[in-house]
Amino acid sequence: MEWRQQSAVGCELAFLEAQRWLEEVTKKCFGSKSFRVALEDGVLLCDLINTLKPGIIKRVNRLSTPIAGLDNVNVFLKACEKLGLNEAQLFHPGDLQDVSTRVTVLITIYWLGRKAQSDPFYTGPQLNLKAFEGLLGTALSMLFTFDAIIFLPLFSFIQGSALQVWELMHKIN
Repeated sequence: MEWRQQSAVGCELAFLEAQRWLEEVTKKCFGSKSFRVALEDGVLLCDLINTLKPGIIKRVNRLSTPIAGLDNVNVFLKACEKLGLNEAQLFHPGDLQDVSTRVTVLITIYWLGRKAQSDPFYTGPQLNLKAFEGLLGTALSMLFTFDAIIFLPLFSFIQGSALQVWELMHKIN
């Protein structure tokens, strides 16, 4: 299988795992909505982070307007920073709308899942981090196109993946 096909399969696995985790953590179902549509108003993202760290977001805007959605996504991203994710691990609010950069949303969910799993007080559903391994090929291919908007999140994911490999190698030795 060509690397581009493997990357597409890897992305699909990551999307499915991210959806499963989001639904299990928030106890809310995407239903027939696509990944983008389910997240674009930011409500589910805010619910996710409030489940991981209760009260971190004081108010979620439940109006069904684009401005309310953008506000929720920005509040979610600020809450991610409060939890310790750095700017390079966060997607840009416009990435939810742009199909070509939506992989950066997965990267943020990956880092948020890792953060939750490293919290000794978190006892909720676990994100299967292995499902995101296929993103590495996608991240590398996108990185070589060097779109400035996606460069930092992709680089952070690649760095994190390399770090995980290094950690695993040193656990074995």
